[in-house]
Amino acid sequence: MADLHRADVLVSCRHGRTPELVTALRDEIERRGLAEEIRVVETGCSGFCSVGPVITVRPEGHFYASVQPADVPELVEETLVKGRFVQRLAYKEAAGRKAITRYEDLPFYAKQMRIVLRNCGMIDPRSIDEYIAVGGYEALGKVLTSMTPDEVIAEIKKSGLRGRGGAGFHAGRKWEATRRAKGDIKYVIANGDEGDPGAFMDRALMEGDPHAIIEGMIIASYAVGSHQGYIYVRDEYPLAVENLTLAIQAAREYGLLGEDILGSGHSFDIRIVRGAGAFVCGESSALMQSLEGKVGEPRAKHVHATDRGLFDRPSCLNNVETLANVPQIILNGADWFASIGTERSKGTKAFCLVGKVRNPGLIEVPMGMTLKQIVNDIGGGPPKFRKVKAVQTGGPSGGCIPASMLDIPVDYESLTEAGSMMGSGGMIVLDDRTCMVDISRYFLEFLKEESCGKCAPCREGIKRMLEILVAMTNGTAKAGDLERLETLAKTVQTASLCGLGKSAPNPVLSTIRYFREEYEQHIKDGYCASGACRELTAYVIVDEKCKGCGLCIKVCPQEGISGEQKQPHYIDQAVCIKCGACYDVCRLDAIKIVPKAAVSLGGNGGNGHGTPAATPAKDKPGAAKGKA
Repeated sequence: MADLHRADVLVSCRHGRTPELVTALRDEIERRGLAEEIRVVETGCSGFCSVGPVITVRPEGHFYASVQPADVPELVEETLVKGRFVQRLAYKEAAGRKAITRYEDLPFYAKQMRIVLRNCGMIDPRSIDEYIAVGGYEALGKVLTSMTPDEVIAEIKKSGLRGRGGAGFHAGRKWEATRRAKGDIKYVIANGDEGDPGAFMDRALMEGDPHAIIEGMIIASYAVGSHQGYIYVRDEYPLAVENLTLAIQAAREYGLLGEDILGSGHSFDIRIVRGAGAFVCGESSALMQSLEGKVGEPRAKHVHATDRGLFDRPSCLNNVETLANVPQIILNGADWFASIGTERSKGTKAFCLVGKVRNPGLIEVPMGMTLKQIVNDIGGGPPKFRKVKAVQTGGPSGGCIPASMLDIPVDYESLTEAGSMMGSGGMIVLDDRTCMVDISRYFLEFLKEESCGKCAPCREGIKRMLEILVAMTNGTAKAGDLERLETLAKTVQTASLCGLGKSAPNPVLSTIRYFREEYEQHIKDGYCASGACRELTAYVIVDEKCKGCGLCIKVCPQEGISGEQKQPHYIDQAVCIKCGACYDVCRLDAIKIVPKAAVSLGGNGGNGHGTPAATPAKDKPGAAKGKA
């Protein structure tokens, strides 16, 4: 237990050199004879990914950022032996600003509200004792000793808890339907099959706080009358499987799983099933097909899983984040949970904030917080010299919300009205160098590969939409293609069998809705203003603006830029690979993006130098004027 040690060194993150860091810490502590006093704990993800690996020292609360194995001797000597803070390892929000030395003072967490992620990065996920020490399994004890199944369901219904896996269905209503379904054998299933690119909320929860999920499942089993549960986990999450397995074993040893739990007469056990990584298996009926050992394909929704789900028995399926909320609702009351969020979207939601933002990471915020607050106040805004163009929410089947609408509250209804969705919690910030046509192509390419192919609207419709988008990005699109794309998208949305197909057109329809001019520009002008579509793009240097600083020459990977110092430089179009490195580094707005067709091989422009006459050119947003 933690209270037996003078100090705990909590190491978050599993990336980079973290394993070496943990080994170095333990070796150094052992070498100094401090092993009996100081414990090194590999915790779950604390969320602050941009500065990992991070270390928190308890009880002092010291926070260290970007710690490397070479820093260990100094850290141990100064902090663990002498009790002093190592200033050079402190987090600084910006150059020249005061160092932040305590976890509690980090701006990244200031506007978050961590309920399901409260233990991630704070406890040893492999220790049931630590989970119990912070209040774990108290809710289960309360349920089994003082509440009836109907009272548990009523509390969950009153809380307004909705599914965190994407659909947003009310959890209490699903539990109630399962309890009322006919049959003696019923199942509780936790969905940990997280397939969205850039999303790792469920993974972090399963790795960092597995007992919260297990406790939520046991409470659900008591409420619906189930004696067998399954956790469906992606095979690509080996640490999640490992920590969940250890947690289940420990819960059995403590009498929290198995026969006659805590002497209550209720029996329940859990089995882990590893998925094969098919994106479609995140859909409820496809997941259950996979659990049965069949091909993971969705089935018609006229038969509800609460009546006939897994093995044709009543089944209650919830996302792991949904289940992790349950113990806190039972302990703190439905009114407490319902007081957080909006009128129809209660509680908090965990998101993976990634993309073009300064502080990417795992966050948890109250429902109703605006996208602007999330991106700017928690994420730190876009990188220097960049502007936010859109935010994509809801995973590959979500939509893109333009920068002009970032005041939109993040809740189920508002995101749906904007042409996107909550999804499982992916949130990708896109900057002004993003082509919205190309981003649609990227997501459609992913969804084409992940479609199970069972129904023709999804199987063929996504493929045909992708063909049109590819033509737009490589310059072979024809007049009328945009209208054909819209018609196809609406057909796929209406006629597909499952949620994957019905939501697959969202990236296309939302970007057409808000960025239609980009699609028209690709078709009519053969021009990609962002420079992302290389077949349509050329970079030229404007003689009048170029001061000959040489920065573009230094960053060009092809050595395709030449010129004398303090004289206008020159791009060799025959060598240029359209990477945009020169455009990014130039702060004088001297490099322009122009249509490839308007530029001759070998020169800056059609006449050898400068921007060709009557050619659309993209000014760099926020470009600094003056010297580079």
